[in-house]
Amino acid sequence: MNILFFGPNGSGKGTQGAIVKEKYGIPHIETGVIFRENISKGTALGKEAKGYIDRGELVPDSITIPMILDRLKQSDCKNGWLLDGFPRNLTQAQELDKALGKAGIKTDVVIEIVLDREIAKNRIMGRRLCVKDNNHPNNIFIDAIKPNGDKCRVCGGDLKTRSDDQDEGAIDKRHNIYYDPKTGTMAAIIYFKNLSAKSKGAPRIIELNGKPGVKEVSADLLKKLG
Repeated sequence: MNILFFGPNGSGKGTQGAIVKEKYGIPHIETGVIFRENISKGTALGKEAKGYIDRGELVPDSITIPMILDRLKQSDCKNGWLLDGFPRNLTQAQELDKALGKAGIKTDVVIEIVLDREIAKNRIMGRRLCVKDNNHPNNIFIDAIKPNGDKCRVCGGDLKTRSDDQDEGAIDKRHNIYYDPKTGTMAAIIYFKNLSAKSKGAPRIIELNGKPGVKEVSADLLKKLG
């Protein structure tokens, strides 16, 4: 099963992707990891990408998409894959779809976690890290995992915040791209929905309400994936 996974920052997409990876035994592929691997291995594409990164420029799609295709052709992807973090805009969606078609690779499912922008922002800014164990979930805006005052709800340890979680400007910038229905990530999602409508349901579109807790969203996801 080949899956494209969409969801705004703060939607719990990473958590749900890990659940799909474990359940179906397919790799959870993130573009940031692909970049780092190509650069560390000194591949031709990695060297080109590093040049752009070192200059503080965005790596063009003409480099990113071949990197992604190369990753999807590796042996651990023979039974499927979950691609997370790409495409981020309409142009990338169109180019990725075209490249996958030329490579004979089919997208089976497109998953979208639907979440109100303000809720997504609050969830990011509400995250609190336990100094004893970062895996203890605490969030001041989620009732199910709300900390006990300024103490970890799991172990009672002190809590801290990540500086990037409190950077409203950076959060808004990422969300401006994601929630843009004309050229941003939402436009990419609409592109695949239109493709599905024209192609009798291929790829299959799965929409998830991201508002409930992690367990509820996971149950809905696994039920709809079948």
